[in-house]
Amino acid sequence: MEVKNLEPVGLWENFSDLNAVPRASKKEEQVIEFMLDFGQKLGLETTTDAIKNVIIKKPATSGMEDRKTVILQSHLDMVHQKNNDTVFDFATQGIEMIIEGDWVRANGTTLGADNGIGVAAIMAVLASDDIEHPAIEAMFTIDEETGMTGAMHLDPSNFSGDILLNLDTEDDDELSIGCAGGIDTNTSYSYQLEPVKNDSVGIEITIKGLIGGHSGMDIDKGRGNSNKLMNRIHQYLFEHCPFQLISIDGGSLRNAIPRESISLIALEQNSLNEFKITFEAIAQAIQNEFSSIEKDLSISFSEVIPGNQAVTKGDTGRIFNVLSAVHNGVFRMSPDIEGLVETSSSLARVIVKDGDFLTQSLQRSSVESTKDDVANSIRATFELMGCEVTQSGDYPGWQPNPNSEILSLMKELYEERYDEKPQVKACHAGLECGILSKHLPGVDMISFGPNIRAAHSPDEKVQISSVQKFWGYFLEALKRTPKK
Repeated sequence: MEVKNLEPVGLWENFSDLNAVPRASKKEEQVIEFMLDFGQKLGLETTTDAIKNVIIKKPATSGMEDRKTVILQSHLDMVHQKNNDTVFDFATQGIEMIIEGDWVRANGTTLGADNGIGVAAIMAVLASDDIEHPAIEAMFTIDEETGMTGAMHLDPSNFSGDILLNLDTEDDDELSIGCAGGIDTNTSYSYQLEPVKNDSVGIEITIKGLIGGHSGMDIDKGRGNSNKLMNRIHQYLFEHCPFQLISIDGGSLRNAIPRESISLIALEQNSLNEFKITFEAIAQAIQNEFSSIEKDLSISFSEVIPGNQAVTKGDTGRIFNVLSAVHNGVFRMSPDIEGLVETSSSLARVIVKDGDFLTQSLQRSSVESTKDDVANSIRATFELMGCEVTQSGDYPGWQPNPNSEILSLMKELYEERYDEKPQVKACHAGLECGILSKHLPGVDMISFGPNIRAAHSPDEKVQISSVQKFWGYFLEALKRTPKK
């Protein structure tokens, strides 16, 4: 069976069509045109604002004209990430989808269910002629994954709705009413170069097979960070079997736990046997530590040509020390909401190449003052080494409102349909509602969605039965929209 033939057909057809369109963050030109064409062909009021968010409006169905206007919101961009051994061009190819039992996944790449399923659900409502709904203002934002640019620069004059339904939560029994804010910390340092010693052998060290995942939602799951693990290997080797560092390329995306890292070092030929013994010791120690979590972790090396230039010994030590010292993982748990990560930092990207040492990390918190605290901690660590530090993309969290009218409606509906209480949560991820609530004060907001697992990684998948559950719940919520 093809994905487009799954139930509900309207949603899955739209998801299939959407996934045929390249839509990387900051490269949404094709999907913007796709959405404009979609709305215009339906004869609906369709436009973009100055930042290129797409807005499509649809009048209420007959008998629903007295209900509050609802803003339906999802983001158009998706994380483009693939396995190292997957041959795929995100700029020209559509996502290759595979059905496995009750799940849909992609073939070696991210799936784009985050947030494509939400986009597809809204499209299905806009295209329908038999779904009861109030007046709808569909908001399709851009660049959510790499800075929330669309939400940041939203033109609020395009919207008059009283309720906003954000379809970007990844557990179907969860209603999200709060989220973390975030800030990016990027660092740079120009290191000194020296010649690679004569008679050196090049060693390429590779870490791969880590689970990775969302650097907010999955930060407390104990998963390996390839950048921190590579640095640990380097420091152990450097102490027992000195070498020259040539390059590091670790991680991929600012908001994903890094899964892979490759480094190149130069080793004197007569140290090769000692290196092999030392490498095996540290690799086995790490494998043992992560054996219950990282089932596919691979740590290996191969002999290659070393090249001509390496990092000086002094700068090598400084790089290793700062990567060891910088915080990665949970910084503080919430004292008010059980099980919620309040504040964290993720070392997402490490590059050592051609005289430049670069890092990217992302700090998150639902408390602004603690976000500032962890961001300052990361800044100070790198500045102690002499790095230039730039912090940008600061976005606010979303303050929970437990007395929300739409929350009461959605809780009651969930209990009625499924005979159990939903989980009402704040999440440790950057939902756009935090920013949108600043643009649209007074709008009652909530976020929900189907079960999506391993978002931001090539293991991403969405549950078919959960999409069906989400769809029925979503339509009933539209039908019960409060009166004006």
